[in-house]
Amino acid sequence: MEPKWLGWAKQLQSIAQAGLTYSKDVYDLERFEFIRNISIDIIAHHTDMDRTVIKNLFAGETGYATPKVDIRGVVFKDEKILMVRENTDGRWALPGGWADIGLTPREVAVKELKEESGFDVKATKLLAVMDMKCHPHPPSSYHIYKMFIQCEIIGGQATEGVETSEVKFFAENELPPLSTARNTQSQIEMAFTFLKNPQSPVYLD
Repeated sequence: MEPKWLGWAKQLQSIAQAGLTYSKDVYDLERFEFIRNISIDIIAHHTDMDRTVIKNLFAGETGYATPKVDIRGVVFKDEKILMVRENTDGRWALPGGWADIGLTPREVAVKELKEESGFDVKATKLLAVMDMKCHPHPPSSYHIYKMFIQCEIIGGQATEGVETSEVKFFAENELPPLSTARNTQSQIEMAFTFLKNPQSPVYLD
């Protein structure tokens, strides 16, 4: 799903980042900085992002480049799926966010669900690990793995959070406009497939 130019830009960025981290030779450092600038030029050419913004985005990344991890909590009630309305775009998503240092995937799912929906949950099952580039998300300058973790409500009540303005359950045939940077319709449909067939194996890209 990911455009080739974006994949090339991210690969160049990862090579440059590793080189700038581990190289000692001043000439090699110049070459890796040049490679990083090429990756910035590619993204700036194909998007409306300002070149300075892209450079600052990349400059904040150090060490060996690895994918970022986004964790989404999947909760069902009466055969409907829990979703929250995101403040950033006014669209709907499974509660979730970036994985936190020091927390397990289960703990991140529980924390994000509490913060974004108000519900206390127990994380019960890993449903899928997806590579964002393989699915119809908008282009991202990061390489992202998305983990979908099924959870059960054990307490709390529907309450919007700092990043969300509404909490609601939706039937499969009544899905709202989705925040596709966070989840796609095919991913929500996949979640319902697990509801209908709980013994299905974990989906893995």
